[in-house]
Amino acid sequence: MTVDLARPVSRRTLGTEVLLVLGVSLGQSAVYAAVNIIGRLTADRPLSQQTATLNASQSARPWLDLTYQLLNILFALVPVLLAVHLLNRDRGDARGTLGLDARRPGSDLGLGAALAALIGLPGIGLFFVAAQLGINASVVPANLPDIWWAVPVLVLAAAQNAILEEIVVVGYLMTRLRELGWRIGTVIAASALLRGSYHLYQGFGAFVGNAIMGVLFSLVFLKTKRVLPLVVAHTLLDVVAFVGYAALPRSWFDWL
Repeated sequence: MTVDLARPVSRRTLGTEVLLVLGVSLGQSAVYAAVNIIGRLTADRPLSQQTATLNASQSARPWLDLTYQLLNILFALVPVLLAVHLLNRDRGDARGTLGLDARRPGSDLGLGAALAALIGLPGIGLFFVAAQLGINASVVPANLPDIWWAVPVLVLAAAQNAILEEIVVVGYLMTRLRELGWRIGTVIAASALLRGSYHLYQGFGAFVGNAIMGVLFSLVFLKTKRVLPLVVAHTLLDVVAFVGYAALPRSWFDWL
């Protein structure tokens, strides 16, 4: 008995695959974020008086803290490898499908930097407005000890966030939803809403801002067929946020 490995994958199988990939990655994060925001809204303090901490210290012992930080970064990338593996299994060229190859480094870097600049200032403005309206928690982008490895770890964390989100939520998810026959508008909306949803733990301003960013990134991916510029843009945005918060006086960020 032989198995036909060239047989097209059924819609049901693809749908199950998408749910499983999201279930071990950012779909799971979205569920936790939804529960988290419910907890915040039902707490005895207003949302604006609560704190959402990113990149928190994991141990009082520096070597153990560094180990936890690196392990968190490493294992967060496993769903990316899974998504790329699954696309490569069916299509044979996942790097080409997602635009992860190095054929256009200058263009990818230039477009990524332009996207970061386009999103950065309006994003700061949106966070400021959300803070004034009291619809966001107080965000602490980095809370690591003042130690030699803090900045390298924050840069790695920024890159990890970018790689995970852009490859899974844009490249993989949009490719699979289109294969399932979803309309373009629905695909863009699904990707953007997922991106906003797993940021809900920060508040409603973060949800809206990231959903808008998701729409823009989805349109860029559809136009260029490349996810690398999105990874570059996202990495730059997070590096500025994480390292800037760690390096600059805390008084500069009271509005967050």
